[in-house]
Amino acid sequence: MKVGQLMTKEVASCGPHDSLEEAARIMWEHDCGFVPVTEGLEQRRVIGIVTDRDACMACYTRGAALRQIRVGDVMSTGIRCCKAVDDVAAAEAKMREAQVHRLPVVDESGQLQGVISLADIAREAGREAGSKRRDVAAREVGETLAAIRQPREISA
Repeated sequence: MKVGQLMTKEVASCGPHDSLEEAARIMWEHDCGFVPVTEGLEQRRVIGIVTDRDACMACYTRGAALRQIRVGDVMSTGIRCCKAVDDVAAAEAKMREAQVHRLPVVDESGQLQGVISLADIAREAGREAGSKRRDVAAREVGETLAAIRQPREISA
């Protein structure tokens, strides 16, 4: 099964110069905890991601309001992405290795095409559980979730 078959295609994004308040609004309106950070109005090239946890921790550690902090100051960069033509198993392996629940889906030029989440993969594994078709294994979803939840090693 390919990523493009499971991914969410209509994905809101924000820019690095937006406030965390804008990112939080997007998360609230789209019922998600992850927003790709893009640059370029037409291209929407993915340059990072910001999560609800990033916003919370930034406000707490800086003693500042969401509207006072720029997305670009707290976003994660060097992120893992996948392509719509990638196998779901390859995307899941990237999630496991990077210890993340979601991956932006980009085209060859890095433009945002969608997002695939571990929840998307788990739902498909559940649908397949009663059928002969087994593109996505529930056992692998469990292993990926266990790997994501492992504490990260912090380098000095």
